[in-house]
Amino acid sequence: MKRNEPQDSSSSKKPKLPEMGDNKEEKKDDFFQPVGEVAQAVDEEEVQDTQDNDGIRLTGAQDAQGHPVQEIDSLCMNCHETGVSRLLLTSIPYFREIVVISFECPHCGFKNSEIQPASSIAEKGSRYILKVESKEDFNRQVVKSDYGTCKFVELDIEIPAKRGQLTTVEGLLSEMVDDLEMDQPQRKEVQPEIYDKIEEFLNKIRSVLKGETGLPLTFIVDDPSGNSWIEYVPGEPQHKWSVVEYNRTPQQNVDLGLVSADEVAAHEQQQQQQQEPPRTRTTGFMSDETDIENFANEVQVFHATCSSCYAPCETHMKVVNIPHFKDVIIMSTTCERCGYKSNEVKTGGAVPDKGKRVELYCDDPEDLGRDILKSETCGMKIPELNLDLTPGTLGGRFTTLEGLLRQVREELHSRVFQETSDSMAPETKSNWETFFKKLDDAIAGKIKFTVIMEDPLASSYIQNVYAPDDDPNMKIEEFERTEEQNEDLGLNDMKVD
Repeated sequence: MKRNEPQDSSSSKKPKLPEMGDNKEEKKDDFFQPVGEVAQAVDEEEVQDTQDNDGIRLTGAQDAQGHPVQEIDSLCMNCHETGVSRLLLTSIPYFREIVVISFECPHCGFKNSEIQPASSIAEKGSRYILKVESKEDFNRQVVKSDYGTCKFVELDIEIPAKRGQLTTVEGLLSEMVDDLEMDQPQRKEVQPEIYDKIEEFLNKIRSVLKGETGLPLTFIVDDPSGNSWIEYVPGEPQHKWSVVEYNRTPQQNVDLGLVSADEVAAHEQQQQQQQEPPRTRTTGFMSDETDIENFANEVQVFHATCSSCYAPCETHMKVVNIPHFKDVIIMSTTCERCGYKSNEVKTGGAVPDKGKRVELYCDDPEDLGRDILKSETCGMKIPELNLDLTPGTLGGRFTTLEGLLRQVREELHSRVFQETSDSMAPETKSNWETFFKKLDDAIAGKIKFTVIMEDPLASSYIQNVYAPDDDPNMKIEEFERTEEQNEDLGLNDMKVD
C-alpha cells in the first residue's frame, strides 16, 4: 500500500474512530498525559508493599484511565543482580493500546525502557519508506515493534528486529553509533585495523546526522506484524513518504507465532504432492431468462489455503461487465479459522498500448454516487483537498466515489493521524484537522472538487452517467507510458515472441 492511504489497507477493517470535531473525544484527550510524563511520574512514586502471589507489586501509581502501574523483580542483564521492572498497560490517544516497560537496577545503575504493542497482529505486513532529504527529516517519529527491521539503503546499514521502540530516525542512528563506540577502546588494542574501519564508518554517520553529507537517504522500516510506522507530514511531496502492505511469507508467519513450523512443512509437502489442477464448483446461480446455466452470472468457488494460518478456505470469483468499459474480476477470500479476509478487483484483457488519465469535476452531491474502479496501478489526486494517492494505495477497489473517499479518510485517520497525534507539533496537528474537515465536507457534498485518476495500464474507470454521450464534467485522455513506468510494471521484461 502506498502512501496517503488508505493501506487496505488491503481492505480496511480497522474500527472507525470518533470524528475529530467530537467534543467528547476532545475532552477525553485532556485525561491523557504523554508517555514521557507518565514514566516520570512512575519513577517518582513510592513503592507500596502490596504484593500478590505471583510476586507482582502495585506501586500505587496509575494512568488517567485508572490502569495500575505494577512492578516485579527482574534479572539485570548488565550485572546479573536483581533489578525492578515496572509495567503500565495503557493507551496513546489516536494510536493504540501499548505496554510501557521500564527497568532499573539499583546495583549497577543500568536503566532500560521499551514499548510493546498490545493490539493484535495486522492481517498483512507493512513496509514504510522515507526519503531523508534534510536535517529536519531526522526528527521524524518512528514506532518500531519487536519484529520490525530498519534499513538505511545508501549507508548499507540494517538494524535487525529487537525490542520495541518509540524513537526518531536520528535516535536509531545515534543508538547504533553509541553501541559501536562502546567497544572501540578494546578494538584499538586488539584489532587496530578493524578499529580504523569502524571509526571511519562512525565519522560518516556523524556527518550524515549533521546534514553535511550523505543526503538524500532512503530509510525503510519493514515489519511483518504491521505494527511499525514512520511519521507522515501532510502536504509533503509524493516521493518522500510511502507505505506498502504485503502478504507474509510462511517463515514470517512462523516467526510471528501464527503457525508452527510443522504446519508449514506439511503444507509445502501437500503442495508438492498435489499434481491435479484446483477443482472448482459454482454456487448455482441461474440465468434469469432460461433454466440453463448462464456462466456470466456464476460465482466461481475455488478451494484454497489461507495465507495466514494455512487452514482450508474458499475463494469466490465473479466476472462482472462494466458497461462502456470492460470485464473485471472480483475475488474475495474469507478464512473461518482465523478470520482473515481479503478482496481485490482485477481487470481482464490485454495490456493496452497507452495509459489513460480520467478527470472528473464533481459539482453536484449526486456525483458521489458514481461507480468507480481504481486498479492497483492507478494513482489518484484531488488538488482541492491536497490529496495524492500513489499507485498501490488501497489495492484494487470497485465502489462508489463516496465509498472510496470514506476508505481514504478511515485509512489516513487510523494508520497515519492517530499514530502520531499525541506527540505531533500543534501546527502539524492543525493541518491534519483542516485536511479531515475538507475531506468530510467533500464526502457530504458540501464542496466542489476535481478527481484525477492516472493509470498506466488504463484499467481504471469512473462512471459516465451520460453514456453513451460524453460527460461534460469528465475529461479522458491517453498518454504514452514512460520508460520508468514500463520498468515498474514489468513490461520491459515481457516477451511475447
